[in-house]
Amino acid sequence: MSDPAETAAGASYVALADWGTSNFRLWLVDRDGHVLGECQSPDGMSACAADNRFAAVLEKNLTDLSAPASLPVVIAGMAGARAGWLEAAYVETPAPLANLQNHAVSPAASRPVHILPGLCQKVTGPFDVMRGEETQLAGAAATGHPTGVFCLPGTHSKWVDMRDGTVLRFRTSMTGELYELLSKQSILRLSIAATDRSTPDHPVFAEAVQQALGEGFSLTANLFSIRAAGLLSTPVENEATARLSGFLIGAEIAAMRDFFKPGDTVHLIGSESLNALYTKALALAGAKPETLDGSALVRNGLFAAARALLSTN
Repeated sequence: MSDPAETAAGASYVALADWGTSNFRLWLVDRDGHVLGECQSPDGMSACAADNRFAAVLEKNLTDLSAPASLPVVIAGMAGARAGWLEAAYVETPAPLANLQNHAVSPAASRPVHILPGLCQKVTGPFDVMRGEETQLAGAAATGHPTGVFCLPGTHSKWVDMRDGTVLRFRTSMTGELYELLSKQSILRLSIAATDRSTPDHPVFAEAVQQALGEGFSLTANLFSIRAAGLLSTPVENEATARLSGFLIGAEIAAMRDFFKPGDTVHLIGSESLNALYTKALALAGAKPETLDGSALVRNGLFAAARALLSTN
């Protein structure tokens, strides 16, 4: 956490919060968007919803940063979910991201608080929703990437087609959640230790990705081979987790081929470890992966919304 002395009352312009399911992160910024102080905690929506601690958690973190009592706050993420602080209804695609703040909601609080909405899809593709990722995309649009294909890997990976700052369509793949379930609760748990990690340079990862990208690949018909290999051969270190990761990520990318053509750039917004795996897999699929800084993007998206909100209030 930054020294609260750095967050002089006269310098603070707005507080920006990224409120996830498991984690909470807060930045104090000046009028130019420069970070004056930041803090984070495990007080995500899951920890706050049962006893409605959203206001208390926010105020504690603002106090820790010596934020002025009247400083406004702009929030993205799960605080606006149905089970969150106050529901901010989804905006339907096609959705201009520069207008997100027009749909913000304000819960009862001791200071001005604005919670940004998520996005939903009803007619531009299968039913789908996102909450939090849209602010990263708004940050990308505000910092030189208004058009392109974006992949946000994670528990529920998002693929997004954006043009001129408008999200035209998107799809969600439950890749990360499937990995957790299969590696910890299915029979594959007998082949994968809790400490096992998949890396992009593991030869089995690339082999599995290429299999999954191949014509006629069936994920369900190949998963059990991971367990069988452990019984009938002597797998190398991390082979099982590398194969499972490769199958799942490769199958995800194969299913999203309508978002990109060989040679197209795909912008990656994820953790360092996931970005590395997806970079390797996308290259094998013929795409040109480009990594963006997700933390900076969500902050930039929040700041763009804050400037629009505060200029009209």
